[in-house]
Amino acid sequence: MYKAKLAVCIVSLFAFACVAVLFLLPKGDVKRPEAQPGEYAPLFVDKGNGPYAGVSADLPANIFDTGDIPANLKDYIVKPKEQASLVYSFLQGPKSYSEGLAWAGSWCEEQVGYNKFGGFGCGFCCMANIYSTLTGYECSPLDIFEFAKTASKYYPTSESGAIGWKDMKRTLRAAGFTCKNYQKPATYKEFQEQMRHTLSAIVLVSSADDSAFWKDTPGHYVNIWLYQQDDDTVFLAEPGAPENNRKWIPLRYVYDALKTVSEYQYLAVTSYSEEENTWKWNGIDDIWNGKY
Repeated sequence: MYKAKLAVCIVSLFAFACVAVLFLLPKGDVKRPEAQPGEYAPLFVDKGNGPYAGVSADLPANIFDTGDIPANLKDYIVKPKEQASLVYSFLQGPKSYSEGLAWAGSWCEEQVGYNKFGGFGCGFCCMANIYSTLTGYECSPLDIFEFAKTASKYYPTSESGAIGWKDMKRTLRAAGFTCKNYQKPATYKEFQEQMRHTLSAIVLVSSADDSAFWKDTPGHYVNIWLYQQDDDTVFLAEPGAPENNRKWIPLRYVYDALKTVSEYQYLAVTSYSEEENTWKWNGIDDIWNGKY
C-alpha cells in the first residue's frame, strides 16, 4: 500500500513538473510547428503572452489520454474558457462610451476625417483586441487606426472609413503577426478545423447571409477567440453590440453569417513574433472606461 501511494505521489509530481515547464517557458516568438502536407500542426505557445487555446486544448490528448498521468490532474490546468478574461474586447459606439460601459473609450466619439469612428471602427477594434491580447503591449482602436495609415495603403475616404482586408493584413503583419485572409470554406467541418488552430480571427458577418444571431447587419467585423471543441463555441468580441460582447456563442452562427459577397470572409491569426513587430506601441492615452 505504501509503495502504491509513493508511486502515485511521484507520478503527480512529474505531472506538475511537466505543466510547470509548459507555463514557465521564456517568452518569445509564438509559432506553429511545421505541419506535413494536408495536416494541421498542434499549436504550442507561451501562455504568458495571452489566452492561447492550443496549449490547454492539446494537453489532454498529448499527456492525460496516455494514462501515464492521473486524469484528475486536469483540474489543475487553466482551461481556455477561464482564459477568456484575458481577451480584450473594445467597443466602438458613442452610446457605449456615454453610458460608461467597460471597453468603450473616447475613440467612440472621435471625428476622423470625413467620418465618426463609431460608424466604421469595428475592424480597428478587432485589430486592437488582437494586438493587446497576444503581445506584451497595449493599444487603443484609435492607436492602431493611426498605425494602419503608415503600415498599409489604408486611408479613410468621404465614402467610407472602414479598413479593407488587404490593409488589415498588412497592418497586423507589420505588428508582428502571421495572418492570412480566407474565403468561406465549402464545409463547416473545414472551418471548425481551421479555428481549432487559430489564435484569433476577424470575421465579416452579415444578416443577409444568416440572421440567426446578427440582425439588421449589412456587414460588420467581429473578433472570435478560444474555439471549444467540446461544445463547438467561440468567445465573441463584438465591438458594435455591447449586449453580445464577451459572450460564448456557437461557431456555427459565425460560419452561417459570413458575408459571402465580400472578396474574403475572415482573417486568421496563427502566430506572433516579437522580432517582426515594427510598431511595439504600448499604452492607451485615450480616455476610456476600463476593462471591467
